[in-house]
Amino acid sequence: MTADQPAPAPAAAPAAPGSPASEPSRRLLRDVAYEALLAAIVSGELAPGAKLGDVEIAARLGLTRAPVRDALARLATERLVVSKPQSYTRVAPLVAEEIRGALAVVGAMHTLAVREALPHLDRDHLARMRTANAEFVRAVGAGDIAAAIGADDAFHAVPVAASGNQPLADTVARYTPLLRRLEHQRFSSTAARASVARHEELIAACEARDADRAAEISYEIWAELE
Repeated sequence: MTADQPAPAPAAAPAAPGSPASEPSRRLLRDVAYEALLAAIVSGELAPGAKLGDVEIAARLGLTRAPVRDALARLATERLVVSKPQSYTRVAPLVAEEIRGALAVVGAMHTLAVREALPHLDRDHLARMRTANAEFVRAVGAGDIAAAIGADDAFHAVPVAASGNQPLADTVARYTPLLRRLEHQRFSSTAARASVARHEELIAACEARDADRAAEISYEIWAELE
């Protein structure tokens, strides 16, 4: 498929009974469209340069064009989509400088989060980190990369939330989407096993109240993503 050919619309994930996707009234349709498009971009189903037609995407997802346009606009703010009015909307190319910059910022924020969170981390926080890492192990073993990314998010979200630093959390949320394709590549490979070990090391350092070691491990976790 060339960059000028319309890309296949992302597949709508089947919703389990009782799941948010099976209850549209409880979930914004633009979020449904956003999550489907994000997953397709991150997995490579929608490759860099692929054209994105809101009509085709809306039909595939069973939505109107309005929520799809909202989702595309959000992805554009996250630099995962590029567009020119009245001309084209495409999956953004992988720009090495942008990704390196985002990785440096996100890594620095997570390292700071660990330092700020450490005095506040209790057994419940550590238990949540262990649970998330166990889910990460399960997802990687099953080849479920989307679940692995979700578990990794849950793991790192614990110290971010415990830090109580909202500007830090906002910065992480803003720049993390640019790293999703890197995460997908890493968690699809044997390198994911190294992430499991790093997670365990970080938990141990936090439990020992070793701020310097915990910060060092957190920095290394994100540096290894490049």
